[in-house]
Amino acid sequence: MSKDTIMFESIKREDMTTKEILEAIYKALSDRGYNAIDQMVGYLTSGDPSYITSHNNARSLILRVDRDDLLEEILTSYLGIDKK
Repeated sequence: MSKDTIMFESIKREDMTTKEILEAIYKALSDRGYNAIDQMVGYLTSGDPSYITSHNNARSLILRVDRDDLLEEILTSYLGIDKK
């Protein structure tokens, strides 16, 4: 048995883009067997974080993103608008 210390580099959640956060939430919801899109829409329309599982810290991740900013980003992306 080795007594060496093993160092793990954790993912800095603060450095995640909105897209990466949404992808992580989608994966966490899917992993738990939820219809991820329905759950995410439920959160976006109601603001109720209980739509998002706490699995893999997904709920804490979604709370880092302002819901209005998220909706704005989704719409501009969907419409192909470059908002500079």
